[in-house]
Amino acid sequence: MNVHGGTALIRSTWLSWMQHRSFFFLLAFGWMIPPLIYLFVWSMAAGGETIGGLTQDEFIAYYILLIVVNQLTYSQTNWTVGDEIRYGGMNAWLLRPMWPVFQTLSTEFAGKVVYLTFTIPVAVSLALIFRPQVSFASQNVLLCLPALLMAWALRFFWGYWIALLAFWATRADALLALQDSFIFLLGGLVAPIRLLPDGMRALATLLPFRYMVAFPVEVLTGQLPPNEVTYGFLIQAGWLLVALALYTLLWRKGLKHYTAVGG
Repeated sequence: MNVHGGTALIRSTWLSWMQHRSFFFLLAFGWMIPPLIYLFVWSMAAGGETIGGLTQDEFIAYYILLIVVNQLTYSQTNWTVGDEIRYGGMNAWLLRPMWPVFQTLSTEFAGKVVYLTFTIPVAVSLALIFRPQVSFASQNVLLCLPALLMAWALRFFWGYWIALLAFWATRADALLALQDSFIFLLGGLVAPIRLLPDGMRALATLLPFRYMVAFPVEVLTGQLPPNEVTYGFLIQAGWLLVALALYTLLWRKGLKHYTAVGG
C-alpha cells in the first residue's frame, strides 16, 4: 500500500475540485433540499407541542445536524466506479503503484472538503435563524465521533461493493439508486426513526441504512438510551464487517473477470 502516493493523489484531486467548486456547491445544495423540506414540515407540525417525544427545537436540531451528517457520509464517488469499469478507466488504476481504492478515496475526501465549505456555513446560518434551544452532553459528543466515522465507512463500502457489480452487470447503478431510496425511507431522512410505523421502525433497526445517517445524529442529540446506543454500535459494526467482506470478495472475483481496452 503506497500511502505517500495515495496522499498525494488525494491532494491533487482536491486542488482540481476546488477549481470547479461552484458546480459542486450546486450538487451539495441539491442533496440538502430533502432534509431542509422535512425540517420545515416537522418543525411546523410540532409547533409548541411534541410529536413522538420530540419538541419543535429538537426537530430543528435533528435536521440541521442531519444535513451535515448526510453530506459527510454521502459517497458520490461510488456512482463513477461502474463507468471506470465499463469504459476501461480501471486500467489506469491498476497500473499505478498504489492500492486502486485510493483513486476512489481521493475523490471522496476531496469532495468532502469542497462540499463542507458550503454545507457548514449553511448549517450555521440555519442554527442562527432558528436558534433551537438544545444542549449536547459531552458523553454523547464523544460517542458521536466513532458513530460518524463508521457511518461514513459503512455507506462508502456498502455502495462500493454494489458499484463493483459492474464487473458483471451493466446496470449496477440502479442498485445504488435503490440504496438511496432505502436510506431516504429508513435512514432517518423522511422522519426520525422513532416516528416511523412499527414495521418500518423494526426494519430500520435491523438493516444498515439507519446506521449510515441517522444513528450518529440520534447519539449526539441523546434520543437513544445507553442500551440502544450499545446495540446500535454492535449492529453498525456488524454491517460494516459485512460490507468490507463483500467489497473484498467482489474485488478479487471481479479482477479475474475484468477485461477492457482503453482507459
